[in-house]
Amino acid sequence: MDDDDAKDALLHELRDARQALVTQLDGRSEYEVRRPLDPSGTNLLGVVKHVALWEAYYFGPVFERPVAGLPDWRDDAAVDAHLWAAEHESRAEVVERYEAAGARSDRAIAELPLDAPGFVPWWPRPHVTLLAVALHVLSDTVWHGGQTFALLERNGGADIGAEPSAHLAELERIARAMGRSDAGAVSTPRRA
Repeated sequence: MDDDDAKDALLHELRDARQALVTQLDGRSEYEVRRPLDPSGTNLLGVVKHVALWEAYYFGPVFERPVAGLPDWRDDAAVDAHLWAAEHESRAEVVERYEAAGARSDRAIAELPLDAPGFVPWWPRPHVTLLAVALHVLSDTVWHGGQTFALLERNGGADIGAEPSAHLAELERIARAMGRSDAGAVSTPRRA
């Protein structure tokens, strides 16, 4: 596979993953996209906002392609503020920011060679290539899409802390019983 074919495949998969994430917002009310789905306050719109921010970092400053308005990645408070949509931020604004980040990312993938060097200062091995970053962003986007799906499924439209069903209560009972019989953590065999 040559670089152009690899880039086409990456772009196709990344665009599909982005679309799958944004589709989680479709048909949902403002309340539904903003309500906290877990104890940390994670919500659907916040996940989209979060992924947009990090995609902008990865395909922007990492490859010396400036993006206006990004908070300094070392400023935890500024970065954490991107985990939730503020009252003044509309759903359309958040989605537009994500689409703009995606368009910049797509241009970077199209314009740079797959072995283009980048620097990710928050990674243990910060010297990277475009291919490594593209795979990371693809993986992260897919992961967050699955996260939102699981959070929605878990909450089933009910408020956090609602009584679990009898089925879930039975599974919890089994997990607790098995946990008491554990002599410690058990390694799960992994396939090579």
